Amino acid sequence: MRVTPLPPRLVAEALGTALLLATVVGSGIMADKLCGGNVGLALLCNSLATGGGLIALILTFGPVSGAHFNPAVTLADARVGGTRWRDVPGYLAAQVVGGVLGVAVADLMFDLPAFSTSAHVRTGPAQWLAEFVATFGLLGTIFGVSRRTPATTPFAVAAYIVAAYWFTASTSFANPAVTIARSLTDTFAGIRPVDVPGFVVAQLLGAAAATLLFSWLVPAAAESAAAHRSAS
Repeated sequence: MRVTPLPPRLVAEALGTALLLATVVGSGIMADKLCGGNVGLALLCNSLATGGGLIALILTFGPVSGAHFNPAVTLADARVGGTRWRDVPGYLAAQVVGGVLGVAVADLMFDLPAFSTSAHVRTGPAQWLAEFVATFGLLGTIFGVSRRTPATTPFAVAAYIVAAYWFTASTSFANPAVTIARSLTDTFAGIRPVDVPGFVVAQLLGAAAATLLFSWLVPAAAESAAAHRSAS
């Protein structure tokens, strides 16, 4: 199987993550403007837009880079043999840079400063537990679905994220690159920079736990990733 060279994969990761953040932040701004202070309705609009955007972005960039858009996913994929470790730093950098650019684009589209420090407080044990659960569930969904019906993975991931917006106290960031980028916008989707480390640690722990459990629970996921790597 011919593997896409690294530079196009990194561009795909950066562009996909940028568009994901533009979707998350932009839909949050639009929802906040149109919902007249109804936070529940704004969150519903934000979650549905994010889910729809995820389906489109994963289908678009999946054949190029795997459509990780998430350092936790990249690290988990490398752990099971799906991504070469030497490619991981490039993926992580592309995701973070893409996320930051996506925030700037979203803010500028709504005539706001490209970057502004968020004042949205998201901290404490309940929030950290929510991020652990959100990321654990996301990685579990990816491992479980990609084993049996890989073509449905974009839809499963999007469905999980939409649900996790609502059943987690943190509204399911589940992504270190997204978390870092969202600290740079003082809008509906923002998070205070000081709260970012707690979220990122919880996300990485959740991803690690899911990777270990699902490598045992659905070992074919790890085997198929390794086989794909060896075929390349």
